[in-house]
Amino acid sequence: MGGGMELLTPGLTVGPQRTSGTGRVSAKSAGGKTRLDVFYQEGAAKIRIPESFDGAMEAVLINTSGGLTGGDRLQWELEAGDGTALTATTQACEKIYRSDSGPAAIDTEIRVGENARLDWLPQETILFDDASLNRRLDVDLAETAEFLAIEAVLLGRKAMGEAVRCGNFRDRWRVRRSGTLIHAEDVRMTGDIENLVAQTAVLGGDVAFATLLYCGPQAEALMPKVREALGEASAGASEWNGKLVARIVAADGYSLRKSLIPALKVLRDGQNLPKVWHL
Repeated sequence: MGGGMELLTPGLTVGPQRTSGTGRVSAKSAGGKTRLDVFYQEGAAKIRIPESFDGAMEAVLINTSGGLTGGDRLQWELEAGDGTALTATTQACEKIYRSDSGPAAIDTEIRVGENARLDWLPQETILFDDASLNRRLDVDLAETAEFLAIEAVLLGRKAMGEAVRCGNFRDRWRVRRSGTLIHAEDVRMTGDIENLVAQTAVLGGDVAFATLLYCGPQAEALMPKVREALGEASAGASEWNGKLVARIVAADGYSLRKSLIPALKVLRDGQNLPKVWHL
């Protein structure tokens, strides 16, 4: 080596480094309070359990890589055992960067037991120009379980002068109660996203949107309160067969949060959102 150091083996192909991570949390009931049962974290997926004083439990999910790009993958598994109350959120917005090697993937599996409740409250997903993301949410509910979910997406950060012209975003939800499918939806935005979202039937030029889903016995009673909370926002809400669905679009992330937070508080019976939403 002539006094030097040969860093690469001849013929060895070195690919780009990829992020992967798996996180798993399960809650159980003990003494009338929700307690941690299973805790597992691997790779870039980390979980923190803040101290709680109300008998419920909160899990904060963290992607230590700081964002995702093509080929990266995160997998979350959450379970609220019988008689428990679990809220899961994320430490920050998930950023999806430009990809030149296929989509990133985020897979979330949720199980909610009898007389249990799980609130899935991740902060916004931010897509950058030429980003590619496949996201999947699979939920299994017991007959008497309650479930609340929010997924919000920002097509770039308007305050930073960012815009998404092209990219790929696929979002798949499947929610089952006692094995029977009760909610399914698929979002697919590919190619020329800038022109797609400009269409009136899509986003009408807005770049922030969110879906709220509540499954439980209070759906009918909560409907008028949710509509009142949404006020003059560009939003709509419907209730049928024990579930409530609200769609919200806004010009930017700030405006979206102004509409989302009051509606979420109604669906959480006045309970504040996790502290990380306000940091």
